[in-house]
Amino acid sequence: MKTFITSAVLSLFFIMPLAQTTHAQTTDSMLFRLSEGFVRIAEPGQIADTLSVWGDVNAPGRYIIPRGTTVGELISYARGPVGQRNIGQRADWNELRIEISISRFDENTGQERIFSYEHRYNEAYPADLRTFDLYSDDIVSLEVIAKPAFVDWIGVFSGIISATATTIIVVDRLTQ
Repeated sequence: MKTFITSAVLSLFFIMPLAQTTHAQTTDSMLFRLSEGFVRIAEPGQIADTLSVWGDVNAPGRYIIPRGTTVGELISYARGPVGQRNIGQRADWNELRIEISISRFDENTGQERIFSYEHRYNEAYPADLRTFDLYSDDIVSLEVIAKPAFVDWIGVFSGIISATATTIIVVDRLTQ
């Protein structure tokens, strides 16, 4: 009986701390991916800002980032700009570039301020963007604008050719 009580007391001292450690590790690791589209980058207890990242990024969503994070780091946390063209992108006939807009609500004036930057892949990263201070509730949106592909040309001309052919057929049938 004495052996049983001794083993029960010893097991409480060894099993309870182990269970608490396992629970703490699970809780800390779950904080980084809170839900789909909500990501915590800042460590627990660190001063942080909460921002939204929208547009042509691989992981859009709401990010809890350490205070002092740069725009470039935030875009990297969102896994960078999309690599392929999406249907929603507008065609540009010049060269590939990224348009970055940062929207911030000014509580003093009650208006939304928008800071716009353009970055071309073959040029240096904008110096103003490198030193831009992000604050809580900022909305950072990216738009990747690429040169049109052959598919874009087909999309434009197929509609014109289809409408012209349909008009010719309708006029021909009406005149008979």
